[in-house]
Amino acid sequence: MNLPATGRRVLISGASRGLGRALAQAFAENGDRVAVHYGSREEEARATLDSLTGGGHVLVGGDLSDPAGAADVAGRAADALGGIDVLVNNAAVNLPHPLADTSYEDWAELWQRHVSVNLLATANLSHLAARRMIDQGSGGRIVNIGSRGAFRGEPDHPAYGATKAAVHALGQSLAVSLAPHGIAVASVAPGFFETERVAHRLSGAEGAAIRAQSPFGRAGTAEEIAAAVLWLASPVAEWASGTVLDLNGASHLRT
Repeated sequence: MNLPATGRRVLISGASRGLGRALAQAFAENGDRVAVHYGSREEEARATLDSLTGGGHVLVGGDLSDPAGAADVAGRAADALGGIDVLVNNAAVNLPHPLADTSYEDWAELWQRHVSVNLLATANLSHLAARRMIDQGSGGRIVNIGSRGAFRGEPDHPAYGATKAAVHALGQSLAVSLAPHGIAVASVAPGFFETERVAHRLSGAEGAAIRAQSPFGRAGTAEEIAAAVLWLASPVAEWASGTVLDLNGASHLRT
C-alpha cells in the first residue's frame, strides 16, 4: 500500500467548530486537502474553511443521520477531492436526558437521535469511505472520535456514553476486516476538553471540579486531541489499528 504522509484527501464530519475545526486545521497544516462537513452551521463551517492553510479544501453540507444524506456527503467530498484517503468521524450529538427527569417520549426520541448521528452515521460514512479506499488500492485511515464516557458512564447522557462505546467496538471490528486492504482504523476516547461550546462550564465551582478530574489540574484542548488523530491517520500508525486511545489526562484509568 502507498498511503502518503501528506497531500492526502481527508473528510472530517462535523467540522464547523470546536474539535472539528481543530482537526481540519491540523490536517491542512500537514499539507492535506480537507472536506469540511457541516450539518446546519454553514456560517461557522465557512469560517473553518477560511481558516485553513493551503488550498484545495472544500465545504460539504448534509444530514448524516439519513443514509442517503451520508452517501451524498461522501460522494460530493470524494468528487471534489478526487477520492478519500482519510475519514475522521467526528460528528456527534450530546444532549442531556437523565432517566429520572426525562419523559418516556423524550427519552425514546433522544436515544434515536444519538444512535442515528453518533453510531449509524459513523458506520455509514465508514462504509462509504472504505469502499472508495479499497477501489483506490492505496490503503487509507479511519479515525473515530469516541469518549471517556464510554468507560466511566454518563449518568445524565446515557445514550451518548452507549453510542460512543458502540463506536469503539465498531472501529475494532472494522480494523480487523479492513486490514487486508491496507486500511487502519482506530478511535480516540477524549475526556473533558475545552471548546467554545463548553467554555461556560469551566468557570466557578463546576470548572474547578472539571479541572480536578485530572492530576494535571486542567482540562484538555482540542489541539491535543487533533494532534493524536493526525498521528493515528499517518502512515507510521498502521500498527495502532484497532486501538482505542485514551486522551483524558489520567482522569480515568483502565487496564
